[in-house]
Amino acid sequence: MATTFTAAEQPSMRIDTLMREARAAAVVFAAIAAVSALGGVLWGFVAPAEQLLVVDPDRGAALTGESTHRFDAVAMFVLFGFVVAVLGTAAAWRWRRARGPVMLLGLLAGSALGSSLMRWVGEAVAEQRHTRPAHPAVHSIVEFAPTVEGWPALLVQPLIAVLVVLILTALSTSDDLGSGQFLPFGGKPREPSVFAPAQYGSAISYGPYGGPGGNGGPGYGPRDPVVPFDSSETDRPR
Repeated sequence: MATTFTAAEQPSMRIDTLMREARAAAVVFAAIAAVSALGGVLWGFVAPAEQLLVVDPDRGAALTGESTHRFDAVAMFVLFGFVVAVLGTAAAWRWRRARGPVMLLGLLAGSALGSSLMRWVGEAVAEQRHTRPAHPAVHSIVEFAPTVEGWPALLVQPLIAVLVVLILTALSTSDDLGSGQFLPFGGKPREPSVFAPAQYGSAISYGPYGGPGGNGGPGYGPRDPVVPFDSSETDRPR
């Protein structure tokens, strides 16, 4: 029976591959964060503000239907995060050589940071667009800039990014996801080297008989042909 051995891969190859994937993950991280910040700018321009009527000094009452804009602003923020997560993950998945757990970490970290950047930049832009006086006059109408209240809305973008990666991974028909790397953190598959004994060889002893494998045999090699016994004189026909 043939015996198979696997040659050990050089550590330097693994390190080079891991460093290349880490650089790719850093690019994906920066790109997702930058796109999220741009999404925050767009959200700050389109998110509706809440209008209030000043009834007393430093006190206001929301106009009819204006209180729903608080929900509208958060819903639009979630939708922006959803779109950035889907498009950003799909674009990063097109980078075949970078596919793998390292890229997933870059996507997850970039989406988590990008969601916070989208909130911070969006609220800053909205605050500049909907400024209000410090002490408005009574019976005047003021606008409150939209805000993102609560932290659950910040989790949508990273969760959607991870979900898209899982779906794309499940749909992939290649064991290496098309990256050419079969190991968890980079590396090519180990090439087997096969060692087998001679075709007819055997290391088993069959007692004092001659022939291959026997105690007096020549060792490994093809089996000797069978030689018939000579017939005796009495058995020969006359």
